[in-house]
Amino acid sequence: MKIETLKTNKKRIYFLCGFVCVVILLLVLITNNSLAKYRTTQSIPLINGTINYTPYDFKVIAMYQEENGTYKEIEEMPSSGYVINEEESYCTIDNVNEDTSSVLYTNSNGEHVIGNLKKNSKCYLYFDEQPILLADAIKRDNQINSGTPNFGSLATKDEGVYKTQDDWGDSYYFRGAVDNNWVKFAGYYWRIIRINGDGSIRLIYNGTSTATTGAGTQIGTNTFSIDSNTYNNNAYVGYMYTIGQVHGLGTNSGIKNTLDSWYQTNIANKGYGDKVSTEAGFCGDREPSTSKTTSNGQGGTGTTKTYYGGYIRLNINESPSLKCKNNEDMYTVSGSSRGNKALTNPVGLITADEVAMAGGVSGRSNKSYYLHTGQTYWTMSPSYFYATNSTAQVSRVHSGGILDSWSVDVTHGVRPVINIASNATIKSGNGTSSTPYEI
Repeated sequence: MKIETLKTNKKRIYFLCGFVCVVILLLVLITNNSLAKYRTTQSIPLINGTINYTPYDFKVIAMYQEENGTYKEIEEMPSSGYVINEEESYCTIDNVNEDTSSVLYTNSNGEHVIGNLKKNSKCYLYFDEQPILLADAIKRDNQINSGTPNFGSLATKDEGVYKTQDDWGDSYYFRGAVDNNWVKFAGYYWRIIRINGDGSIRLIYNGTSTATTGAGTQIGTNTFSIDSNTYNNNAYVGYMYTIGQVHGLGTNSGIKNTLDSWYQTNIANKGYGDKVSTEAGFCGDREPSTSKTTSNGQGGTGTTKTYYGGYIRLNINESPSLKCKNNEDMYTVSGSSRGNKALTNPVGLITADEVAMAGGVSGRSNKSYYLHTGQTYWTMSPSYFYATNSTAQVSRVHSGGILDSWSVDVTHGVRPVINIASNATIKSGNGTSSTPYEI
């Protein structure tokens, strides 16, 4: 009986010890689980990533959205175009005093994190209008068409935006009777020609208003060449030129001098130069040919009958290109990674190829596309040298919207073209004439 009693007592002792261990283990697990509630990171979606927060009693008490420089209380988180203001947003414990131990920051994944929260934390979130790059705004507001349009056909309706290649990469250009390619910059209105391959945006001057026709759409008139007596040599088709050289850069054309003066006065001297790209350039293609139909690389000097690259591409093949064949004909400033680095100021003219992509066709009137102004103005694309009467010809946009060419000694309109830097953001706007993108 003693042995049986001892065995029974030992069983009871083992049972009690086991029970005590289980109770201790459960207490540890419960405690850890409770603490884990305040260590585990959970998420709520936001428009710019995610706010990661630590539960258990986290509450968003109020949200405010920036509007015209002040904050307005809102009931729902902004769906787009806003980013949380990390300095203004804060949390409290007692709904009165700010919890200085709470931290709001953005992690490496682009998520907004509220750290060091305590039980019953209450947070107030402020949202600022998110800056958007001009290039991104253009893509946001336009559907990019697939394929390539028929460049032999007039673009008389709004054909939107197409994609092609330039010397830097993918370029997106407007075509036809578009009315959502307006920009306000440096006190002037401009039309967007295209997004360049480097992300900068090419603009053509439209004046101090959004009137689409009239002399106000240009800065004045000028001969392309240095004066009205300079026309009887192939060299004079160049934006810059050297007598006896096909791709010379020794002398400024008259129109370049006019543009340089205007840029210095109206852009650089007024503090807007930092918004203009020093990378993108302007192609004045002087690839010569003595053949009218195919390029053979011959001619281009003196009074030799010569057809230049743009003439063959647009008049014969109806196939415009945004790529510049010769580095010496890509006019850039010294800060660019490409081109001839010969420009003093990053300003030029539209090219005949860009006119064709916008909807102009050689020899045919088009008063509907966005480049028609009712004025005749210069491009910077050489066309041909007419040997019969020894005149250098450069492409122009005629008052009827026709893409053609004329002698360089004649006076036509001047519409500056600049490239807005790829990092330029917009203050407001959607690109329409009533609400242009404002830089």
